[in-house]
Amino acid sequence: MERFETPDGTVRWTRSGAGSPVVLMHGTPFSSYVWRDVAAALADRHEVFAWDMLGYGQSEKRAGQDVSLGTQAKIFTSLLEHWGLDEPAVVAHDFGGVVSLRAHLLHGARYRRLALVDAVAIAPWGTSFFRLVRENAAVFERLPAHLHEAIVRTQTATASRPGLRAEVLDRLAEPWLGDDGQAAFYRQMAQADQRYTDEIEPLLGSLDLPVLVCWGEADEWLPVERGKDLASRIPGAQLRLLPGAGHLVQEDAPAALTATLLDFLPA
Repeated sequence: MERFETPDGTVRWTRSGAGSPVVLMHGTPFSSYVWRDVAAALADRHEVFAWDMLGYGQSEKRAGQDVSLGTQAKIFTSLLEHWGLDEPAVVAHDFGGVVSLRAHLLHGARYRRLALVDAVAIAPWGTSFFRLVRENAAVFERLPAHLHEAIVRTQTATASRPGLRAEVLDRLAEPWLGDDGQAAFYRQMAQADQRYTDEIEPLLGSLDLPVLVCWGEADEWLPVERGKDLASRIPGAQLRLLPGAGHLVQEDAPAALTATLLDFLPA
């Protein structure tokens, strides 16, 4: 993976394919790995960029990092400049939603089109476990390693309705294991303040670009009603629901998601 240096650490990213540019953004507790199959399919028609947010995946994790959603939006704006992308299409999942929206609405990042996939964008959000961690992050950071690993695996698995294959769950859990990974897992939750969506909710009606809202109908993390609400707040937004898919639609319905994106993205 390529490197991009930020004041808070190194961000890792990849590029593949050729054609009109598309940027893929992940959420929590995931990484760009969740986009691997979709990225490979899109790369037949597009130049595809994917990155691990600071403190996630293969990007740097260290004590004292600012990995808040506000900082991630600023990093993304800088990444677009680094890549030389003026108006790419952006596909954003989960936390990637608020990060992409903040970059566009608050920092002037320009997109040709925006697809929001089971995206964190309007309050309330966060599972009961997520809220528990936010209130007790310091306690969770001190858990024995085997208990922490069990938590990561169990919580991550709930993002899929049909269930994740063992090798996929291994890959999703791996960045969060070890001393640095464990601290990073709870750090990003502790810094995930709802104010980062509260600040942009009133601005959703000002979006002036093609927007697709795509949602797993069986999402237990962000219920489908949240997706319908989000689409209703964005002028002209398309809404596509994916039957049988949970929150992690890239794993639950990769073919349907890819087909939907190929129809929406510019040639």
